[in-house]
Amino acid sequence: MGMTAVEKTLALKSGLQSVKPGDVVYPEPDFIMIHDGVVMGAKRELDALGITQLAAPDKVIMVTDHDVIYGSARAAERGAFNRDAAKQWGVKNFFDVGRGGHGHVFPMENGMLLPGMFYFDNDRHSTNAGAIGAFGFRMGTEISRVLATGTNWVMVPKTVRIRIKGNLKAGVHARDVGFRIATLLDRGVLEADLDYRVLEYAGDLNQFDLAARTALCSSPTEMRAYGVFLPPSPAIVAEAKSKSKEAFTPIYPDADAHYEANLELDVSDLEPQIALPGGVQHAVDLREVEGKKIDHVFLGSCGSSMYEDLVAAAAILKGRRVASHVRMFIAPGSEQSTRRMASDGMLQIFIEAGAVMLPAGCGPCNDAVVGPVHSGEISISTAANNNAGRFGAKDAQLYLGSPATVAASAVAGSIADPRGMLLRPRPPWRLSKL
Repeated sequence: MGMTAVEKTLALKSGLQSVKPGDVVYPEPDFIMIHDGVVMGAKRELDALGITQLAAPDKVIMVTDHDVIYGSARAAERGAFNRDAAKQWGVKNFFDVGRGGHGHVFPMENGMLLPGMFYFDNDRHSTNAGAIGAFGFRMGTEISRVLATGTNWVMVPKTVRIRIKGNLKAGVHARDVGFRIATLLDRGVLEADLDYRVLEYAGDLNQFDLAARTALCSSPTEMRAYGVFLPPSPAIVAEAKSKSKEAFTPIYPDADAHYEANLELDVSDLEPQIALPGGVQHAVDLREVEGKKIDHVFLGSCGSSMYEDLVAAAAILKGRRVASHVRMFIAPGSEQSTRRMASDGMLQIFIEAGAVMLPAGCGPCNDAVVGPVHSGEISISTAANNNAGRFGAKDAQLYLGSPATVAASAVAGSIADPRGMLLRPRPPWRLSKL
């Protein structure tokens, strides 16, 4: 019996010939990521145990992405603590404010995260690694164990495979596919349980560039998937090689791999989707809520903040203005994207449209540390989820859409179909897909 891609990854990193779901292994990570909000707790825990030396400080990546703009004295204190911790631990790969961006985005863009890699992370959105053909494993606050020992036990998860059939129509985004999958799973139309499972994509995947693949990783995470994996296409591998500083070997599932469930979704007739307040699993066709007035817009998050996502929004915002009663916040996924936008004119498009530009990172998606909503307001965004209170006031209504849908809605002042605004030539800075 063959292995799935994640099973092969865990076997390789654990020095084993094979593994199967339920096995307990101790994989050797390519790196260990810890985000700004967890450093203080982890260090104090290790200090209390007398552990002042990390097992592999050269493998540790510290990221400031959740609270980039210090909006309180507490946040500033935490930032200072983290900088001291990096010095004391000897962590050289410390991406502080203005130096990296979103930890689940910029490592794929700068060649640090490559196909075939495995890493530990304190945050559950490490599932994004599957976009490039890697596997990130969430440890939560137990990341301190990994920092101290260099590894931790992992129970090999079961894998569910979903085959994508057909190509998306113009104006429909990979994020729409994710919303649809989550909704069909919730309704039992797609019969599978993603809790502590890996969702592996198959089928017509060459239509998806890295940004789209990242979007495909987002919604399954909110459905409790512990991992998401897309076999890297030749274009994805070529792009990774152009950025990598080391050799890597992509991993693919065996033809006779066993899956707990095999699902299929035809996306050829899919319409733009809107996730209604309460979760990504409450999606409907956009036309069902089209015209609903909005107050707040956010473009960004780990699911939709890559450069190509920003391009999709800029194609709509170019030459237009955000509605006068709407405030729009944009948080790029990386400082690299910010620099590209500044050099190619896209940043000017956003500014002239009236959007508020935020530094690279989580932005409002981190429990509204910036750009919150007021009681009773209505928001549409590309956030990771839209649970009550995500952006501040618990009685606010939070909707989710694709980058194009969010941009079109910002201009219209209400939830709007982006396809009507895309009937124009592409801007000169439009990138071709990978």
